[in-house]
Amino acid sequence: MARQPQSAATSRPTIALAMGDPAGVSPELTAKLLALDEVRAAAKLVVIGDRRVLEEGARVANVTLDIDVVGKGAQVDASARPVLVDLGHLDPADVKRGEATAVGGAFATTNFRHALLMAKAGEADAVCFTPFNKQAMRYVYAGYDDEIRFVSDVIGFEGAAREFNILEGLWNARVTSHIPLKEVADSLTPEAIVAELALTDRCLRAAGFANPRIAVAGLNPHAGDGGNFGREEIDVIEPAVKMAVAKGFNASGPYPADTVFLRAKGGAFDAVLTMYHDQGQIAMKLMGFDRGVTMLGGFPFPICTPAHGTAYDIAGRGIANIGASRAALLLAARMASPAAEPAQRLAAG
Repeated sequence: MARQPQSAATSRPTIALAMGDPAGVSPELTAKLLALDEVRAAAKLVVIGDRRVLEEGARVANVTLDIDVVGKGAQVDASARPVLVDLGHLDPADVKRGEATAVGGAFATTNFRHALLMAKAGEADAVCFTPFNKQAMRYVYAGYDDEIRFVSDVIGFEGAAREFNILEGLWNARVTSHIPLKEVADSLTPEAIVAELALTDRCLRAAGFANPRIAVAGLNPHAGDGGNFGREEIDVIEPAVKMAVAKGFNASGPYPADTVFLRAKGGAFDAVLTMYHDQGQIAMKLMGFDRGVTMLGGFPFPICTPAHGTAYDIAGRGIANIGASRAALLLAARMASPAAEPAQRLAAG
């Protein structure tokens, strides 16, 4: 049943929270999230998973669950307290803690698909998930390149979407993502860079930035050093920045990638657009690995997750840091709130 519109003054957004890989820290992180008063106040939470796995996560995390439990297809009302949609599809005894397995991949994939379809149907305003393991997901979904590909397949989305890394007030976007490094230079065009700048601007506005300041990183050492170390900055990136500025975007650059994040961290920019995956990921994770958030932008609804992985090495010890998961869920709630809806629709294109 589709969620009914509510007053912006009284409603909290509904977030479908998919439990991730059961062999890692996802169960205990999910349980910890449900115990946070701040999170419960920010959103109506609908958890997708298995009651037994969640209870084991609560035991490991040493928290008490205060939730309602319903079966698949049941009416869901999370206005009073969080609801677990119990799919009943995994016995904790079948989980091999600290290992990527088909069992774990099937659990996480099923939960994520269910959460996405809830949001597509209007039953949730945003989707969050605790960490997945891509190897485990591929055991049961051969085409699982990344979350963007999976989301697009599940909801039938054909538009442009991109992964953003966020650390508190600083965002990192990128022009290319999961491709070999040797293919990056040939993949850069002014049009591709402007398109990523436009998407970055729209998503930042959806998150509450009125006039996002976006720095564009160069590709080569010292941003090419005037052509001595490569011409991509001169021939491709600088023309793209000029095109973006002409369109009204608050963009500047290209800046040397080894210093632009220092300036951004100091408050000079709201976001940095990098040319390839690790160019920004390394900087962001060094600044705050346990607090970073990944947001999938461009879809009809926000999708957020902690930027760290499944942490197999500490699974079951109850020491997983809740910081990034908390930040991911609160960002999703902020972007999905009634006041943000017009901007979020814009972000979806």
